[in-house]
Amino acid sequence: MTDTLTIRRPDDWHLHFRDGAIMREVVPYTARQFARAIVMPNLTPPVTTTELGAAYRDRILAAVPEGVNFMPLMTCYLTDTTDPDDLARGAASGVFTAAKMYPANATTNSAAGVTNVENIYPVFERMQAEDIVLCIHGEVTDHSVDVFDREKEFIERHLRGIVAAFPRLRVVFEHITTSDAVDFVLDAGPQVAATITPQHLHINRNAMLVGGIQPHNYCLPVAKRETHRLALRKAATSGSPKFFLGTDSAPHLKKDKESACGCAGIFGAPYALESYLAVFDEESALDKFEGFASLNGPAFYKLPVNEETITLRRAEVAVPPVLEIVGEEIVPWHAGQMLGWKLD
Repeated sequence: MTDTLTIRRPDDWHLHFRDGAIMREVVPYTARQFARAIVMPNLTPPVTTTELGAAYRDRILAAVPEGVNFMPLMTCYLTDTTDPDDLARGAASGVFTAAKMYPANATTNSAAGVTNVENIYPVFERMQAEDIVLCIHGEVTDHSVDVFDREKEFIERHLRGIVAAFPRLRVVFEHITTSDAVDFVLDAGPQVAATITPQHLHINRNAMLVGGIQPHNYCLPVAKRETHRLALRKAATSGSPKFFLGTDSAPHLKKDKESACGCAGIFGAPYALESYLAVFDEESALDKFEGFASLNGPAFYKLPVNEETITLRRAEVAVPPVLEIVGEEIVPWHAGQMLGWKLD
């Protein structure tokens, strides 16, 4: 049995920091584990220009603990009126690593998102020409579509068309939750990849709905049937370079998660690597973990792998029921549970 695992320092390819005081207190949880993170732009107001992206990056860097090596990689929030020239300037100057497309009202702070995908095809055309990565929240928001079918429907209505129309555009299908998404990514060319969260590897929709509403297991996209969870675990641990780590960690205070209209999002940052590694251990795939966590993402984004290494050791780690940020309680992923690996 392997009791220690040393790998290149990983990156988180899908992450929410929020802003202000909450951002300043959650950044250290990510920076202690990851060298880089793709930071989502769905703030209020959203990060829609190069100027806003640079300012947000500066605020994040100011929150990184002294002596810690961490770099936020910024994304531009696409809207119906995104300026392709500004996006291209932002990418060329190193402010933007990617652009994020939210269908309008698909998730937290996405009201300013895209209302008609075809309307921003000129932006995709420019992104393809400039080799800018497109990150996609792949769900339709049509109220006639069941919430559990929104990802599958997005593939058929929009994603197939985007990939066909822009064959050289690099596309990351974010936080995939279904076997349909796994199959689509595997069948697509090398320009299509996907991130997978820890929660979607650990739980199915029963964890959200059985024994009463479980608000701390509620995120968007929502967890699906057990067959989908098993497909995601198979994909993540397969060694395929098309899948890589993206926590989708999203901090919401305990009181907001447990309110009459609970917020969508799981705060996975504090024990992210321990959570993922539990899955790879259970699947007898520890040898595949470095690829998923540290190598596949940089290769797809055309960035160098990190030179530093980290070591995880087999040890019992008790996850506290709550943590404190901004003087309030927040519930971490795996709250009250025991994990079997510890980051040195």
